[in-house]
Amino acid sequence: MSMNNSPNVFLDPNANRFQVNIINESHDNNETSQEDVCSDPPHYEETSFTDEAHNRLKISYRPGKRELFDNFLQNGEKTEASLHPYDTHSNMYYLQTFGHNTMDPVPKIDYYRNTGSVSGNKLNRPSLLEIHEQLAKNIAVNSSSIERVANGEGSAGDDTAVSKEEENKTGFVKFGWVKGVLVRCMLNIWGVMLFIRLSWIVGQAGIGLGVIIILLATMVTSITGLSTSAIATNGFVRGGGAYYLISRSLGPEFGGSIGLIFAFANAVAVAMYVVGFAETVVELLKESDTIMVDESNDIRIIGTITVVCLLGISVAGMEWEAKAQVILLVVLLVAIANFFIGTVIPTNNEKKARGFFNYQASIFAENFGPDFRDGEGFFSVFAIFFPAATGILAGANISGDLEDPQGAIPKGTMLAILITTVAYIGVAVCAASCVVRDATGNVNDTVVSGMSCNGSSACTLGYDFSRCRSQPCDYGLMNNFQVMSMVSGFGPLITAGIFSATLSSALASLVSAPKVFQALCKDNVYKALHFFAKGYGKNNEPIRGYVLTFVIAMAFILIAELNTIAPIISNFFLASYALINFSCFHASYAKSPGWRPAFRYYNMWVSLFGALLCCGVMFVINWWAALITYAIELFLYIYVTYKKPEVNWGSSAQALYYINALDSALALTTVEDHVKNFRPQCIVLTGAPMIRPALLDITHTFTKNNGLCICCEVYMGPRKLCVKEMNSGMAKKQAWLTKNKRKAFYAAVAADSFRDGVKSLLQASGLGRMKPNTLVIGFKKDWRNATAAQVENYVGVIHDTFDFELGMIIVRISQGFDISQVLQVQVSLLSSQYTEELEKLEQERLALEATIKDNEFEEGKHGFYRFFGKVSKFNISKQETKKESTINTIQSMHVGEFNQKLLEASTQFKKKQGKGTIDVWWLFDDGGLTILIPYILTIRKKWKSCKLRIFTGGKVNRIEEEKLVMASLLSKFRIKFADINIVCDINMKPSKESWKFFEEMIEPYRLHESCKDITTAEKLKRETPWKITDAELEAFKEKSYRQVRLNELLQEHSRAANLIVLSLPVARKGVVSDHLYMAWLEILSKNLPPVLMVRGNHKNVLTFYS
Repeated sequence: MSMNNSPNVFLDPNANRFQVNIINESHDNNETSQEDVCSDPPHYEETSFTDEAHNRLKISYRPGKRELFDNFLQNGEKTEASLHPYDTHSNMYYLQTFGHNTMDPVPKIDYYRNTGSVSGNKLNRPSLLEIHEQLAKNIAVNSSSIERVANGEGSAGDDTAVSKEEENKTGFVKFGWVKGVLVRCMLNIWGVMLFIRLSWIVGQAGIGLGVIIILLATMVTSITGLSTSAIATNGFVRGGGAYYLISRSLGPEFGGSIGLIFAFANAVAVAMYVVGFAETVVELLKESDTIMVDESNDIRIIGTITVVCLLGISVAGMEWEAKAQVILLVVLLVAIANFFIGTVIPTNNEKKARGFFNYQASIFAENFGPDFRDGEGFFSVFAIFFPAATGILAGANISGDLEDPQGAIPKGTMLAILITTVAYIGVAVCAASCVVRDATGNVNDTVVSGMSCNGSSACTLGYDFSRCRSQPCDYGLMNNFQVMSMVSGFGPLITAGIFSATLSSALASLVSAPKVFQALCKDNVYKALHFFAKGYGKNNEPIRGYVLTFVIAMAFILIAELNTIAPIISNFFLASYALINFSCFHASYAKSPGWRPAFRYYNMWVSLFGALLCCGVMFVINWWAALITYAIELFLYIYVTYKKPEVNWGSSAQALYYINALDSALALTTVEDHVKNFRPQCIVLTGAPMIRPALLDITHTFTKNNGLCICCEVYMGPRKLCVKEMNSGMAKKQAWLTKNKRKAFYAAVAADSFRDGVKSLLQASGLGRMKPNTLVIGFKKDWRNATAAQVENYVGVIHDTFDFELGMIIVRISQGFDISQVLQVQVSLLSSQYTEELEKLEQERLALEATIKDNEFEEGKHGFYRFFGKVSKFNISKQETKKESTINTIQSMHVGEFNQKLLEASTQFKKKQGKGTIDVWWLFDDGGLTILIPYILTIRKKWKSCKLRIFTGGKVNRIEEEKLVMASLLSKFRIKFADINIVCDINMKPSKESWKFFEEMIEPYRLHESCKDITTAEKLKRETPWKITDAELEAFKEKSYRQVRLNELLQEHSRAANLIVLSLPVARKGVVSDHLYMAWLEILSKNLPPVLMVRGNHKNVLTFYS
């Protein structure tokens, strides 16, 4: 950026750190610039990281251009860009950054946003290509580029549309950490348990173990809170709470499974809390003898009315729901304060008879130890208390409605855990310090003089409750669930507290379930549930989710046995906690550079301990419910894994896959290669994989699940265009391989020639021990029509392969591999069909409108409906026809317009090969690759019906001995074969017809120097050094005879084979000309079934040692 060197800049306290000056780059730039500098100080567009300068804009104007700029501003265009807002043919403008003419922008948060960000617009920084070209060529920035860079307009998907829609809604309500997290978590954690079960728990376990139970539950929730805080501060958090945190950390498999059961658990929890409220109301009705029908039906009636009211509050909007939560919290706090006040108010005889004596050291001492009764124990009491500690995710579940989720979730959640824990311990200790375990409630049960107390604190305080040992009593910590009402200063306030606790928890769950479910549906993990993703109103309220939650809650209120379902719900919550803890551990363990939580007070091993603790608590609470939870989660995990949703959230699982792969690759480098572990690892020169599918298919057959396969493409031509095309196609072609279930990688290089590109691939492909050892290439069918340079490149690739000591496989099929012409025909046919369909539909629409106008006043109501019935039938039939034509394969479309045989040949290796043979002509020992490749083919599903027939050379008088030697060798290699043939006449001369065909084939490439004078011959050699000389042809006549003769033998013995695997002849580099070598390959493999010409690198790939 341009820095003003004037002293005033440094003295000015308001000067910004970064300043941008828009300057002109036209030819008369110097003169004008000096005039501007001398006449008027320059105006700067201020670019700063401070809020004050965010919307300020100062731009220097060219003389006479101010009017133009004013018009620009009036048109409502954005001007906070880093580039000049206009561009003409005569005036070229650049951004001046730090004194340099460049498009480079300063660091800005908007460049790092997601496309669908709701917190701000995503800006697209100039690409590296744009900056590189600008620096290299001084090209003017066109107006479209200015608009794109300035306004951050880029390609946007559905998420962008959704985010824009959400941004346009005014009045978007956001909550701070107190109202959004702290209040919700406290209300959800403080439940009915606080008022009606905590006294019983401390009576059973005693003060000592009771506090341990509370602290143990708090340990689980605190560790989970720390893990939640770490994950929530590792990036922007959207709506979805626990589901969002888990899915973005562990991926859609874990997130999708836990998200569904977590949303369901919240929906059923609504029913549980509402039933708790209804039971309390029914108890009050029973006391006043005003039961409506009977207890069960009254609970259903009151529960239904309550859920409807809560639904109304929720649907009214988050703002109303938040106000209701604040009111309920006030009531709850008053009720708790009422209890503590009651403990210091002097008791009376009636309360003493019920076991309340204010604070007494003797009662504290008596109640400190445990007194488990009725088969209860530490873990059973813990299981009853633990649900009272849940609810810590109430704030995180509405993360999308928080102003600052990263700050609010850690602060609010951890403070809520601290406050509620202190309250639980305080209530437990105070209750156990004031109330004895057993009391009769009879004011006359006082101590008689001379009576022995036997250490009973009630006895020392003047009351005899000894009969409670032999018969049940109704009062005391162990017997009366309404101890808090009795102790409190004003009993009805405790009832109000119970109402507040149940309704607030129900309301929090009623809001959490749809929010989590909506986030799950928006991600489209379960496609059938996408209907529930839609939001309404300024807060994007999930109205459809509210209705679904209401239906589920009503169902469980009316028909479910909540005592059975309650343990499962608790386990669902615990499963969520376990996965949140595991997410934190997993993200830390994966050591991804992207794991940088702002919250530092966590430890990966503590998180792992928390996850294991949650799993243990699940079994402590209810073992069969834990098994059901795991079974449901496993089923959903397998389902989501099978469906493979197309999402990429950068989960820690991806990071761990990379770490594991890297570690394995590094570990592999320390292992020496051994012949027993040899496997073909192939570079396949397919070009774009979809262009030569048959070449990929045959290679994939012997590399799938066995070795490395890299589909390679060489881009030739102007480097700039090649690199651009290569970079844009990499992901698409790898995606094609994945979509078509090809276990292969795609790699591409840009080079000046085909040979140079392949040379680069041969040297640089692979990683460590996972390096290619074999090159697979298709036979160059058009070599006779190709230029000398193209043939030289092709043969040069074979020479380079041998130089780098790689194996070589040349594959030939009769129709060739390249189906690009077929694909072009297919695309053009589909596009023309699409255009025709559009034209037909437009004609039908116009005809329909005309018909409607003609019949509008003539036909009656029934006639009108009949007409539309006919039209709909017509349209349906058209659509069905269109669908059928789309489904039909390309074989049935315009057969004459493309090569049908070529298309069939391209799929021949995808089909299951019937009973037949793979003929292996193992003529030369290359280390065993020639026999290993066909063996691997025979153990594949598509080729397992084929038998191996082995052909090798030998002498006429040693046929049987040669057979035994080959059979012995193959049996030692443990390779099964159907037959062995010893070919004795390989070195015989070929027939005259065959040799004549070979001579005619090479005739255009011969020099015929012996027929010309020396000067002419030398001149021809210099001009066409690639041609076959008479001397060369004579020197390699025997080898040429052999290739022609081998083709005759192949025609005789292997014409009906499914596949021929043949030893590839090697041409001496610099001795055999390229065209002669291509002629050998041509004549050797001509008019045959698919042929694999194989040559190993002459290092053993087979062994018979164990």
